[in-house]
Amino acid sequence: MSAYQGLMAFQRDTEALGQVAGRLGWDQETFMPEGATPQRADEHAAMAIIMHARRIDPRVGEWLAKAEAADDVAAANLRHIKRSFERTAKVPAQLAAELARTTSLAHRTWAQSRADEDVGSFLPILQKVVDLRKEEANAIAGNADPYDALLDDYEPGATSASIGAMLANLRPRLVALRAAILDRPAPAALSGEFDETTQLAFSTKLAQAFGYNLNNGRIDKAIHPFSSGSGLDVRITTRTNLTDPFNCFYSTIHEVGHAAYEQGIDSAHLLTPLGTGVSMGVHESQSRIYENQLGRSRAFTGWLFGQMRDQFGDFGIADEDAFFATVNRVSDGFIRTEADEVQYNLHVLMRFDLERALMSGDLAVSDLEAAWNDRFAADFGYKVDRPSNGLLQDVHWSEGLFGYFPTYTLGNVYAGCLHDALRTEMPDLDDDLARGDTSKATSWLRKNVQQYGGLRSPVDTIAYATGAAPSEGPLLDYLEAKFAGIYQL
Repeated sequence: MSAYQGLMAFQRDTEALGQVAGRLGWDQETFMPEGATPQRADEHAAMAIIMHARRIDPRVGEWLAKAEAADDVAAANLRHIKRSFERTAKVPAQLAAELARTTSLAHRTWAQSRADEDVGSFLPILQKVVDLRKEEANAIAGNADPYDALLDDYEPGATSASIGAMLANLRPRLVALRAAILDRPAPAALSGEFDETTQLAFSTKLAQAFGYNLNNGRIDKAIHPFSSGSGLDVRITTRTNLTDPFNCFYSTIHEVGHAAYEQGIDSAHLLTPLGTGVSMGVHESQSRIYENQLGRSRAFTGWLFGQMRDQFGDFGIADEDAFFATVNRVSDGFIRTEADEVQYNLHVLMRFDLERALMSGDLAVSDLEAAWNDRFAADFGYKVDRPSNGLLQDVHWSEGLFGYFPTYTLGNVYAGCLHDALRTEMPDLDDDLARGDTSKATSWLRKNVQQYGGLRSPVDTIAYATGAAPSEGPLLDYLEAKFAGIYQL
């Protein structure tokens, strides 16, 4: 057996254990009994120690030193394993275990604090999470920016400088577009009540319409929708709102985008470093293009209008054009996941600035709620009314996911580039979308992006699919054209 073969046999078990660890997290957010929280925290910590030991096993270093890449796939596998080996070696095992334990406990504390509208009950454990992530970031970064070390966890190669430049390029045109839209009459909002059992049943139909394979997946409810797993076991969650079925439908489509990426990876990469999405930015490009450019298009919403009429009867929207405007309505709102395409990235920019300040020490955890509320009022022009609409709305910081938020906007930028390339190649795509048929679009994404998993870097993944380096232009052009039509700008 060659060094490369020995390494990959060992890595396969490591990848399998990583999937087991992920399943613990999925269970925690879905069906785990409330009283199991302390034990589950210890289980997460135990898995973290096992995973840490495997990733820095001396044999891995020996194999890496001897292994030779016979092709691009082998070279990519070696690149990923080496990166993990070097990064993990900088973090003490006990720190990794304590992070896993603390974030497991913090997740349940966050959920209860959110339900109770009580920020104060969440801040003490958030402080522990922040302190532990700072310690980890400093250990990894050395003399570099600690926040960049965290960001690199989710988007290899990205830095706060590159992300900051991207957001700076987006902000002026987004702010101008938002101002122009808010100066125009708004389309009608959806009103009424929509049976939640019917919502869930229809969300399953939507998931299948976008290519989600339920033979290798399932759909459950969670406080905060997410996707979990890879390969042959890829699960998603959604949520319902009696007066807002779009929350359920578009959360489902969004998570299906993530799941489709994982299900679409070539089976030859199963339980290898290439067998999962290459970065969260590329992951978000799939979820956002499914949700927005496809799911909120005039063609697809025309089909959706008919489907909703069949499911719920007359709900007060006159026709397909009016429904398209309602689906894409730009309006005041607090929740990032429910934000329209125009305002969504402004929510991300705020979080990016706040978490960088937390990690640098410029912002204390005790001052975070006030900083959030002040920044929100400045950016959006109205005040946060309650914690669940403010600081407590997102699960990410309870789980220690500092550096994750900017990948949402990066994903939007990538999605803009992919959509531009897709439409150029398929000018008649709307004919299919108008029938609820997404297969040509999703097949194109599977062929050009998804099947390769982690073969290429994030930027190279998008460049390979589109033929050009990613930039903000296609997203901004798409948004301005779409909303100029809806709001007659």
